[in-house]
Amino acid sequence: MTGMKRGAGEDPFADDGGDDATTDQAAEPEASGSSESAASEESSPASEGRDSSSQRSMQIPYKFRRDGVQDGRNRVPLFLQPETKTAERDTLRDLEDHFDDDVSLTDLREALVMVGLDHLDEVEAKLEEWGYGMTFE
Repeated sequence: MTGMKRGAGEDPFADDGGDDATTDQAAEPEASGSSESAASEESSPASEGRDSSSQRSMQIPYKFRRDGVQDGRNRVPLFLQPETKTAERDTLRDLEDHFDDDVSLTDLREALVMVGLDHLDEVEAKLEEWGYGMTFE
């Protein structure tokens, strides 16, 4: 790499000269950002017999295949009530203790949104608690 210190921006999963085809495929950057489309487009005789779940388990996790937490994300304003902000910070600390690693606040927020989308009945109940669905005549 030119203009960068050794290690900065290098692929930590790149093979240092071995000829293991699985490692080489996993180390290739994904141009489209879709790991599933890249996995389905490339197929070798060794991988044809594998099911899609084993292909997904061999892919580099999202945390490691991006350049930063803002990669592939749009900025959106987020306005939180003080008690929500406190709960968010407490949750962040708990997860960092659980993983024994730093957890990005941006990742936590997106995970909370994604889990919320999987539990719309609970989201609906919270909105009703806040007054949605009420009418005043």
